Amino acid sequence: MTMAELFKQYLEHLFVGSRCQAREVILAAHDRGSTASKLLRMVLWPAMEQMDKLYRTDHISRITEQMAMRVNRMIADQLGGLLARKPKTGQRMVLVCGEGEVEELGAQIIADLFEAEGWTVWFLGSKIPNDEVLEFLGKITPDILCIYGAGPANVPSIRHMVALMREVGVCPEMQILVSGGVFNRADGLAEEVKADLFAASAAEAMAIVRAHPVRVPLPDVPEPGRRRKRKRAGHGKLKPAAAFRA
Repeated sequence: MTMAELFKQYLEHLFVGSRCQAREVILAAHDRGSTASKLLRMVLWPAMEQMDKLYRTDHISRITEQMAMRVNRMIADQLGGLLARKPKTGQRMVLVCGEGEVEELGAQIIADLFEAEGWTVWFLGSKIPNDEVLEFLGKITPDILCIYGAGPANVPSIRHMVALMREVGVCPEMQILVSGGVFNRADGLAEEVKADLFAASAAEAMAIVRAHPVRVPLPDVPEPGRRRKRKRAGHGKLKPAAAFRA
């Protein structure tokens, strides 16, 4: 069975909230040799995005979306325990997310995948005040702050936090990675809030962090009135950083 066929079959079970059948399809694929990492990146992640998109565009009901998200998260939990884990690398990530089922699940998958790669990850969740995030970062001094699933209302706070972070010199070597939510929907927003890196998905996040292991600050040059394009894995870096009250 190809990944496309597996994805289609899995979605059919999610649409009707079939917990047992959805789980059996994924675990059978794992038994046949598909790694837990591959299943998370190529089946559960796109299923999460598809269900969210269908609900946002009024193609499925709230009941269908909620059932599907809960089944998907249940199976993501199980796959997280099946991930092959590499030795610790010493790399450290702090992860915050927006409020909601999709945001929590997306951030959880990112946390699980990076931990499997040998990272130490602190997943703080949502609605953390900026000053508490800054204090925590100062204590942990991570390599990456990942912000997943921010909403439009979070953007001013993100912009303010990164400006404050760089002004006072909190973790100056730390890169800020933004993903999901409004950053996936608004071209150039990651650059405008001065994020170091942008990734549309967990797979892209892993790729771009591998490609850019060290922060290279760029001069803060104003670019008024020009529409800027997002940079993804394999297409270089963005400009300096961001964070937010999730």
